[in-house]
Amino acid sequence: MRAAQIAELRRPPNAVDVEGDGPVAIVAVALNPLDLAVANGLFYGGHPPLPYVPGCEAIGRRDGERLYLFGEGWGTGRDGFLVERVDFPPTLAVPVPDGLDDAVAPACGIAGIAGWVPVAWRAPIRPGDRVLVLGATGTVGSVALQAARLLGAERVVAAGRDSARLRRALELGADAAVPLEGDDLAERLREACGGEGPTLVVDPLWGEPVSAAAEAAAPGARIVHVGQSAGPQAAFASAAVRGKRLSILGHSNFALSPDERRQAYLEVAGHVAAGRITIEVDRSSIDEIATAWTTQERGGKAVVCF
Repeated sequence: MRAAQIAELRRPPNAVDVEGDGPVAIVAVALNPLDLAVANGLFYGGHPPLPYVPGCEAIGRRDGERLYLFGEGWGTGRDGFLVERVDFPPTLAVPVPDGLDDAVAPACGIAGIAGWVPVAWRAPIRPGDRVLVLGATGTVGSVALQAARLLGAERVVAAGRDSARLRRALELGADAAVPLEGDDLAERLREACGGEGPTLVVDPLWGEPVSAAAEAAAPGARIVHVGQSAGPQAAFASAAVRGKRLSILGHSNFALSPDERRQAYLEVAGHVAAGRITIEVDRSSIDEIATAWTTQERGGKAVVCF
């Protein structure tokens, strides 16, 4: 059967023929920054023995039922889902809602949950909230800004580096878009959030962007940190954190229990199936895995369909 395989760290996977079988037929696999980190030897949990099959989440079909598959170290500590058939524990599989596109369904998982939980669970939207979404040009940020709007935020501001994707963020519900550049970034973020700064920041970036967001933030603001695409270190002025009584909250999908992850997936997938949240993906076949890998490296949302 066909599969993708990482033979050497820091090199993209190749499509190969492998032996094996299983009761679950893989339908689609969403690629994530996590897959790239594992394959580049940068994941803190290491990588499976080489050569290995990547892919940390998938949609599979078992006895006619579509299932979301994630967990038990698939794609991080053992072979992943980029293969035609697998044997996955039924107790961990989550039924996929009707009406959800096969290729979009896996993207509701890792990226969808990371965008949804910060504004729905970790720091739930409050009346009058002005929400700043850093990295709104990525899938996590795009879901976060749409979720903030859906949950009743007064104002939602998208910040990112890709001008075309910032324009798309406006179409998806952002009230304003701010390029992440220039020495006056904090001032521009504050003004875009109505002059008094954001009351909630969703941060998939860390690094300099979150430092500017803290400087721009309103008194009592919450910052939910979910990723480090802009760097693993960030500097905060004491006056900003103490003087404004900021709350910095961390979120990791890995910290969710299986039941919490199931609930979060079903919430995101339900909104996407109903058209209330849009997740845009680039579809490829297993034989186009190198192209899909490059798409993901460049900030797209690549999904491999079987």
